[in-house]
Amino acid sequence: MSEAKYYLFKSEPSSYSIDDLKRERRTEWSGVRNFQARNVMLAMHVGDLGFFYHSSTTPAGIVGICRVSAEAHPDGTQFDAASPYYDPASSPQAPRWKCVEVEFVERLPRIVTLEEVKADPALTSMVLVQRSRLSVQPVTPAQWRHIVALARKAPAHG
Repeated sequence: MSEAKYYLFKSEPSSYSIDDLKRERRTEWSGVRNFQARNVMLAMHVGDLGFFYHSSTTPAGIVGICRVSAEAHPDGTQFDAASPYYDPASSPQAPRWKCVEVEFVERLPRIVTLEEVKADPALTSMVLVQRSRLSVQPVTPAQWRHIVALARKAPAHG
């Protein structure tokens, strides 16, 4: 078995939060309409881990951990004309958009804020810092370990 890979999933907490995932236990990560983010999901395997990131809120940051529980498959919202994620150019015979399923693992002891990530020299190469608008993105094993350690200790004051 190959070693787990790591990712970051962004969601506005007003749309879907870590607490929603905890309550529901698992969800399809649907509605992604960016080819680069879709391609990241195509590389995911069951058991891979992801940070759950709250965006468009104050403070924005990493609030929890989820696990990929189903690999990429057609995103049903692309075929639903009533969905805000409907894509008339996509068809069930040739689906354009994919999604994975994720399950709740844990809420982190504290939020690791975007400000903290940007200020940390060990994290300057993170996709979150370099291409912050990407909603699903890879995280290196070193970045993963560093952020988990940050989340488990008191925040730095300065």
